[in-house]
Amino acid sequence: MPPTTRRHTPRTIRILSAVAAVLLLAGPVRAQEQGADDLIQVESVELEGVEAVDEAEVRGVMSTRASSWIPFVGETRYLDRSTFEADLDRILAFYRDHGFPDARVRTFSVDLSDDQRSVDITIVIDEGPALVVDRAGLTGVAVLPGGEAAALERDVAALAGSPINRPEVEATRTAVLRALRDRGYPLAMVTVDEEAAGDQRVALEMTAEPGDAAVFGDIVIEGNASVGERVIRRALGFESGDQFTVSDLGRSQRRLYDLDLFQFVNLQARVEEMANGAVPVRLTVAEADHRRVRFSGGYGTQERLRGEASWRHVNFFGGARTLGFEGKWSSLDRGVRADFTQPYVLSPDLSFSAGAESWFANEPAYDLDTRGVRLAMTRQFVSADSSGAFTTTTTLSGSVLHEADDFSISSDALADLEFRDTLIALGLDPRTGSGRVRLTALSLDLRRSTTANVINSRSGYVLVGHLEQAGGWLPGEANYVETTIEGRHYMAFGDRVVIANRLQVGSFVSPDPLGESVPFFKRYFLGGSNSLRGWGRFQVAPLTGSGLPIGGHSMLELSSELRLSAFGDLGLVAFVDGGNVWSDAWDLDLSSLRWNAGPGLRYLTPIGPVRVDLAFQLTPIDGLLVDGEPESRRWRVHFSIGQAF
Repeated sequence: MPPTTRRHTPRTIRILSAVAAVLLLAGPVRAQEQGADDLIQVESVELEGVEAVDEAEVRGVMSTRASSWIPFVGETRYLDRSTFEADLDRILAFYRDHGFPDARVRTFSVDLSDDQRSVDITIVIDEGPALVVDRAGLTGVAVLPGGEAAALERDVAALAGSPINRPEVEATRTAVLRALRDRGYPLAMVTVDEEAAGDQRVALEMTAEPGDAAVFGDIVIEGNASVGERVIRRALGFESGDQFTVSDLGRSQRRLYDLDLFQFVNLQARVEEMANGAVPVRLTVAEADHRRVRFSGGYGTQERLRGEASWRHVNFFGGARTLGFEGKWSSLDRGVRADFTQPYVLSPDLSFSAGAESWFANEPAYDLDTRGVRLAMTRQFVSADSSGAFTTTTTLSGSVLHEADDFSISSDALADLEFRDTLIALGLDPRTGSGRVRLTALSLDLRRSTTANVINSRSGYVLVGHLEQAGGWLPGEANYVETTIEGRHYMAFGDRVVIANRLQVGSFVSPDPLGESVPFFKRYFLGGSNSLRGWGRFQVAPLTGSGLPIGGHSMLELSSELRLSAFGDLGLVAFVDGGNVWSDAWDLDLSSLRWNAGPGLRYLTPIGPVRVDLAFQLTPIDGLLVDGEPESRRWRVHFSIGQAF
């Protein structure tokens, strides 16, 4: 049967829809009675005549979409009469909202395939003339600071000269309203008037009515049992009598949740009860369990079997203090840790923490037994966008570390005669390969994040900087300055595709020879489930003459992933990793980067994605020894929990 093409004018669109429903389209009832085999698949959807607006935005308002071309995992989409009719209405509504009130669907066609199982759809749009904003003005914001008022006036004036974009106009109106309510005017109103200004032109006048200025009134707290009011009021960040601001309400609610003391927080300004310029505030909380015990276990290609247990008290002796203990055992590392946090040191955003640990790490290149303490002061800054959503979190931390480290290199490295001079320079016993280091260091850490989901990020970025100094005027045998910088970026394309990228660079510098002033266990190694996945853990680094990785003093690594949601909680990933480690400070030779690529599987769980990656080396390392033998396997499989980055 040859393909059929039906073309119609707007007057017969509804008739065609009805006929198509009988001849071509299988509705929900028919699908239930006869099975999914009777449904008509949408092969393609073409839009013609879309010139003045973004075609992707037009497609974004449509529910009728083409089936995915990706085999096995792509989504198959079917044609439904009522949905298609609604799409035609949505297209016209989109054009009206974006300054084209006379837009119309001139024609459309539905081409049935030879086997009558799929259709190609073409929609031809006549956009018509644009309704252009001739001028736009803002009045009534004189109560705002001069710079802020001027910026809002410029934003409104910028609407002129383009087709009227009603979503943009509404966003601008909301920004003006929020600015007023954030400056002490909770009853503010902002209206937009449109007036004809000639042929296909319109004038916009945005008028603000601030209303009476207000302050925060009485603050009533309900639902707290063991958490004192003083702790709660300290987290609010405002008091009765302070200028009313919407942003203070949002920040305060975020702080209360961050205390980890409550499972529910509702902070409500009772604007309707405002009296004598004061807005009463009602805070309702429901306390969470303050003592928490957790047991967990798992398996990964690096740690093998793993078991963990922890106990934490999030209101230790009141005041929202936190005390915790953690124990872990795996083939890779094991030990115990304790930590204590005192919030609200001088300000609500500043906290003090102390930690102690006794920890053993069994790495491929060395064994390390650490006993030490760390003291830190941390400040967190949270900023909101114009909608009030918390989008950016910046954390600044300064800490001092003191630890005693006993370590020994691997038996393979000890047996390498070419490595003996390095052992002596490191202060190790050339007979046993063991040594001891007392390390005292100061560090400064900065982290800035706009991601909403730290476990499985889909959008935003993360920037991390670390600066650490040991030696000099500080006690201890080590003497170095370490700098590392890491950036991650996530971008979503629709609901099913995410592109994730990461770049990390780091280096040690020292006034003394690096081989003598940087402890061996501080050296950089790459490779493993979260690094260059084409190699095993600690397999990418400068080699001895016999082929053993011995670590380096500068490194660079980068990764890129294409993450695709497939069936339900199952996802597919394609990735490429690059990087290397070099012996000298800031000795970054981009021409010597090692590369790998491969596919992966992800299965989403409440604790994070379960991950399986298969990586193939693109640039093998000549002479590399693995388990005492020349490397012959050019691929690796990694199994873990959580995204690689």
